[in-house]
Amino acid sequence: MKNKIISLIAIASIVFGGIGCQEVEDLTPSISRSGINGITASFYGDESSENAFTSEIDSTNGIITVVFPYNYPRTSNTVLTMSDLTKMRVTANLDDNVSISPAILYMDFTKENYITVTDQTKKKKGYDVVAEIRKSAECAITNFELASLGLSGVIDEANKTISLISVDPIGSALATVTVSHGAIMLPDPTTTALNYNNDVQITVTAQNETTSAVYTVKKDVPSKTDFGMRSGSAKILWSKKLNTDLGISVLNLTGGMAVTKDYVVLNTRGLNSIYLNRKTGEMVGEIDLGTNKGSLINFYNTCDDNNNILLCNLAPNAGAFKVWRINGVAAAPELYIEWNGGLAIGRKLSIKGSLEGNAIISAPILAAGYQFARWQVIGGVLQSQTPTLVTITGFTTNWNYNCDIVYTDPTNLNSDYFVACYSAPYKFSWVDGITNTVKAAGAVISSNWIQNATDYTVFNNCPYAASNSVNSFTWGGDDKIYLYDVSTSSGLSTTVWDAPISTYGGKDNGGANGNGTGDVALKVSDDGYYMYLYFMFTNGCVVCVQYDCIDM
Repeated sequence: MKNKIISLIAIASIVFGGIGCQEVEDLTPSISRSGINGITASFYGDESSENAFTSEIDSTNGIITVVFPYNYPRTSNTVLTMSDLTKMRVTANLDDNVSISPAILYMDFTKENYITVTDQTKKKKGYDVVAEIRKSAECAITNFELASLGLSGVIDEANKTISLISVDPIGSALATVTVSHGAIMLPDPTTTALNYNNDVQITVTAQNETTSAVYTVKKDVPSKTDFGMRSGSAKILWSKKLNTDLGISVLNLTGGMAVTKDYVVLNTRGLNSIYLNRKTGEMVGEIDLGTNKGSLINFYNTCDDNNNILLCNLAPNAGAFKVWRINGVAAAPELYIEWNGGLAIGRKLSIKGSLEGNAIISAPILAAGYQFARWQVIGGVLQSQTPTLVTITGFTTNWNYNCDIVYTDPTNLNSDYFVACYSAPYKFSWVDGITNTVKAAGAVISSNWIQNATDYTVFNNCPYAASNSVNSFTWGGDDKIYLYDVSTSSGLSTTVWDAPISTYGGKDNGGANGNGTGDVALKVSDDGYYMYLYFMFTNGCVVCVQYDCIDM
């Protein structure tokens, strides 16, 4: 036995000895790059999404220029000066196995800043890191409207044309225009009424007074794609952080979003709702809710197709379930529905259609049984204060607090509807409106994430549905938005667009979204050329995405 043990030790020594004598693999890349890819600077303690300033590298002359905007914040009139750059937080983007000395953390850009970069081959190169405050070179028109005539310009950025869709003569009118910050227009259509019966050329000169672009505004009817959106047209128009950009400092209480023709309305329980410009995301004002404020009263809001905002409480915590109607952001709330059903309801409320015409209102029951309450509006008249209770077949676990339901046809109680909920099998679901049975479903979404918002619309003859999934933890990555083409029942098998994870949610912005709440809304422009997807994550961001159906 002893001899066997000695033999094994000898074999092991030979094996490991052989390994130990092998040559060390050379991990040095065959091609050595410059090593440093850039330096990013930021103001310490500033949590604005704009607070990241990138650089340009001149390897030949050994200069790294960090570029700062002339105005900061970028859309303000505050002029940035070199004296503002005395203590900037800096980080370097280096290739693998590249080092930098001295180690950098802060830089004073009013003084000389020299660094040495040692690349993978141990070759050293010195750089002078400097700052430049540069005026913007942007010279784009991003929105053009003749508000007095109800006309919105369709912008073809590639060809620098703006089409005003009108069969009748337009005449002269003042325009409402969104242009790159600091740029000027000549002639200025916001101060001079131009005659749009003929083509009008507008020269946009950037803040730097050098870069310019010429747009042609013309009366036109551009062609549409055959069906649905133009592939690749998705564009994020704006994104606002609830806390730093909109001043909503209270966490976990902004859970609902109502999108009217002109505004995005956010309800923060206990406070007046605020509303933003739908095209720019800029704060416009507050809705005076009067006595309809409280953490359980203005619990959630949504909007119909005709500027009627619906605000609901949480029942039975706040007593009978109540829904108030607000006819535009300047109106006072009026009680519209009161139902003392004794059931938990009010965390979500959806409407398809218009309160002045036909509509279906739905609200999930927050208990076992997979039920929701449904009200019907016909010819502008609510048919009953007491809802019909509908039970869905196809879910296997209680959705608890997290469910949203939206119908597809405001005139038909038997039309299909979509359900986003936290219930096994954890799939976004398409339900048959006659049998109330799930007939199609999307991919499984991890039970770590919460689905609780959906919306539906038809754009250029193609139906679309949107849903969300929310991260309620301080760890992990989610907070995602899904957009589906639901022209066929197989449409839920893949998305036509989705928001990048870990970008807009609470964990990655204001703070962990403890209630796991969020919202989505789809709106089509009056001229039918644009569809907008709005989404919001509690403690995170509210975002606007634009799609078009212009054949170009």
